[in-house]
Amino acid sequence: MFDVDWMGLLTREVLRERGAALIAESCAWAVGLSDQPHHERRAGRLVATGLTVGERAAHGRPLAGEEDGRLELGDARPGSFQDALNMLGADGRVQAERFDDEVLVPFVADTCRLAAERARTSRRAAWEELADDLGEDPRDLLDVVRAGGWEAPLRIDAEHLVLAALGTVPLIEVEAEGLPLSLVRAAEATARAAAAPEPAPVPDDSLAGALFLARAALEESGCTVPVRPEEADLLLVALGDNGLEPDEVTAVLPHLPVEEATISRIAATLAAR
Repeated sequence: MFDVDWMGLLTREVLRERGAALIAESCAWAVGLSDQPHHERRAGRLVATGLTVGERAAHGRPLAGEEDGRLELGDARPGSFQDALNMLGADGRVQAERFDDEVLVPFVADTCRLAAERARTSRRAAWEELADDLGEDPRDLLDVVRAGGWEAPLRIDAEHLVLAALGTVPLIEVEAEGLPLSLVRAAEATARAAAAPEPAPVPDDSLAGALFLARAALEESGCTVPVRPEEADLLLVALGDNGLEPDEVTAVLPHLPVEEATISRIAATLAAR
């Protein structure tokens, strides 16, 4: 029986070090909950109560119902962050499930990764022995972490940490604390979406034969890959020698490792014929 306890202790140590960051992420996640319509389950049906979550909290009424929610989140102070975690969303899910998926799971995974990096650096021999016991490559940190099973118990520790800090705090105060970071996260998401590359074009099934010939022609042509503009004529000759018609050349070029300038030059050559 191998001993992995030292690694479990290290993950908890790193979690404690990152406690402030976890609280900040939790506050940022909560931003906007008060503005959402409040729902509850009546006679087994999910219905809107006609108030927003914030309005219901302001009236001192519980956000979570008795039919749903997690037992460990019960007996929460009405309108508190813990109460909000235990309430239902418009999709019928308890908000705590969303919090797990969107905050705790990724945060704990990152914490375990950081702990693994520290272990590999500061306790190299022990780390390699541990990876060997788990049947994993010590260079593959995430595989070792998954095999070690440290994430599940650490998520429980992370949840306890959040509830100890924010559980009894009114939701509106948690949201106010998290607003600056939530704006940063929203800006980051917008930037990622703007920078996302366009998906590569998917070849039409009808081009399968022409694409096969084109790839063979490219390989036989001796052109560098991706094909530069100065080799456009060489590639065009090779494609023609392999039996591709001009319209087929135009159709297959976007699916070959060819620079955009090369495609433009070949298109201009074909248009001039």
